[in-house]
Amino acid sequence: MSVDSYDPHSSSSLTFELDGNDVEALPGESILQVAERLNKTIPHLCYCQGQRADGNCRSCVVEIEGERTLAPSCRRQPTEGMVVHSNNPRARAAQQGVVELLLSEVQTQQQKLDSELQHWATQLGADSLRYPSRQQHPSDDGSHPAIGVNLDACIHCGRCVRACREEQVNDVIGWDGRGAQTRISFDLNDSLAASSCVGCGECVQACPTGALNLNPGSGVRVEPIEADQSVDTVCPYCGVGCLLTYHVKDQQIIAATGRNGATNHNRLCVKGRFGFDYHHHADRLLTPLIRRDDAPKQATLPDDGNYRRWFREASWEEALERAADGFNRIKQAHGGDALAGFGSAKGSNEEAYLFQKLIRTGFGSNNVDHCTRLCHASSVAALLEAIGSGAVSNPIEDVAEADLILVIGANPDSNHPVASSFIKN
Repeated sequence: MSVDSYDPHSSSSLTFELDGNDVEALPGESILQVAERLNKTIPHLCYCQGQRADGNCRSCVVEIEGERTLAPSCRRQPTEGMVVHSNNPRARAAQQGVVELLLSEVQTQQQKLDSELQHWATQLGADSLRYPSRQQHPSDDGSHPAIGVNLDACIHCGRCVRACREEQVNDVIGWDGRGAQTRISFDLNDSLAASSCVGCGECVQACPTGALNLNPGSGVRVEPIEADQSVDTVCPYCGVGCLLTYHVKDQQIIAATGRNGATNHNRLCVKGRFGFDYHHHADRLLTPLIRRDDAPKQATLPDDGNYRRWFREASWEEALERAADGFNRIKQAHGGDALAGFGSAKGSNEEAYLFQKLIRTGFGSNNVDHCTRLCHASSVAALLEAIGSGAVSNPIEDVAEADLILVIGANPDSNHPVASSFIKN
């Protein structure tokens, strides 16, 4: 079997020997994937979960008994009875040598704090001074509002290229130059800000060293490793429901990374990855406001940002009591039908249920609506007619199984970018 003979559609599991232990390989797994599933350590850099395995860095090479050359474990699929050594002297020497070569291409101070290259260098005892360094390419730390480009830390692993071309299908990042002059470039060698980049940040998440990173001037610079805690949650924007992790320091969100799930497979869009600054924005209201007695209602208010001219801060108890008294006065004077409620799609199903119950039983009104009706009413009607249920029955990734995708009256690239990436895939 050749080094690159990788069949992801194999239908049966098999048993082979890995570092002296008999292990089972599931259908389509590479040697590296088997090792990762079993928590066995094989160094790797160009391999990234969820991406096509390229096998171009060779830091994951292993020795297979009976074969003359070492094989990249990310690209090699095991066969029945195969004997593989990932940590014997020959394999370890090759892995260490590759990492040392890569270290010579990177200025240590330019790597991000959680650099995968530095992690494997430490694990393998690699020497960063063994080989001379190459001529560094110019950086682009300031042109883009959210992403910095620091080619001093690039090891040419290709993960950013695959993330941009094959995952998000934006095709902005490519290769430029040959030999020692090879580097990643954006469109026709443009600056990142001048390119067609949509700012999804998938390249930042894929980069193992920090060659692509959060721009120091963006206000969301600090690496996840510096965070005090990490919180798994769901993106608060569109209805795709991407899973993500917020990294928090000093009670403020400082970074967001995609999390694996059927909705997004680690992917995020520009809103999910960078659109969290509202959480600690200076204009965010943190306490309830009540209109000042000396500031009566009028048709327009001056947009000077000084809300204190018109409102005063209050406790939650006072604010809730004031709101309840107002609702009661209207109900007593005009009946429940004078009141209505309009729910938000940002709430959960449970919160939506409680909201309509408040309107129906508390206010005594059936005037309750929800913003989703506007955008979802037509699809509910179509789904009821087609499959008998108003809810979508498949995850978005299932578009990959479709023979035809018909988009009517929608702009998924703008409104649901991660869902759009699956359509483009």
